[in-house]
Amino acid sequence: MIYRMMALNIDGSVVNENGKIAKETKEAIEYVQNKGVQVTLVTSRNFASARKVAKALKIDGPIITHGGSYIAEERDRPIYVRKVSENITYEITQFLEGFSSQIQLSHEKQSIVGKASNQSKMSSTLSWERDSRFLYSKQYVNVVSEHLLENPLAVPKISVLLEHREDLWDIVAALKGMYEEVDAIPTSDHTLDIVPKGVSKLRGLMYLSERLGIKKEQIVMVGAGVDDVDALRCCGLGVAMGEAPPEVKAHADWITRSQDLKGLPYFIMELFRKQHPIPFLKKMNVIRS
Repeated sequence: MIYRMMALNIDGSVVNENGKIAKETKEAIEYVQNKGVQVTLVTSRNFASARKVAKALKIDGPIITHGGSYIAEERDRPIYVRKVSENITYEITQFLEGFSSQIQLSHEKQSIVGKASNQSKMSSTLSWERDSRFLYSKQYVNVVSEHLLENPLAVPKISVLLEHREDLWDIVAALKGMYEEVDAIPTSDHTLDIVPKGVSKLRGLMYLSERLGIKKEQIVMVGAGVDDVDALRCCGLGVAMGEAPPEVKAHADWITRSQDLKGLPYFIMELFRKQHPIPFLKKMNVIRS
């Protein structure tokens, strides 16, 4: 199989726990781009954060952000955008505030972050600190729903960090029963993304690949989180990082090394070193434009 696109989740794949990108990772991504392979990011991060990662990797072209609800190369020129309406954003925020949690409303220009309960402060810091090196404008408020009363906002994604893991599936079930307009997607055993109905990393990736004329069989997807599973299963080659949870690895075609062992650049070089450059393959009519 000739692969024409490589899609990368950011956290756990490209960026490590310290918010850094290994030199070998940058070199490997440059290597595969020089072969004419389209590289994109598929992430639950906000666009501003993901775009800075893309620039550090010299990735040109659209990236898939906010869990699939915002696809763009430049912030003010999205090629695809879906948002949770102002009214539903307010209502869901009110509902989530009934749990011991921290809420973050992710807009493409800034985010609104609610005050964490005392019990969840430490876990919230650990969970979202990885994003701190690539921050965009954040506004911290005591009560998110009260802020929305005076400042209504439609957002691509609502994120919630829960103190009690057992609350997660109760919230998923409740939201499914209350709203047809959104999907609640667990991103770990204590975090949840709420996005417009039908939005996901996979659907965002399929939208972009179809726009570029690339078949799903020609896509390599690299992931490390539970919200990457659908894309790992659907693409031509699904690659799980070495430290990915067992439920992610179970759906991968290839399990590479951990980040500490340079799993991403190792995999890239192993897979693509034998593949001829895409322009050459087109010239030889091996693939069509």
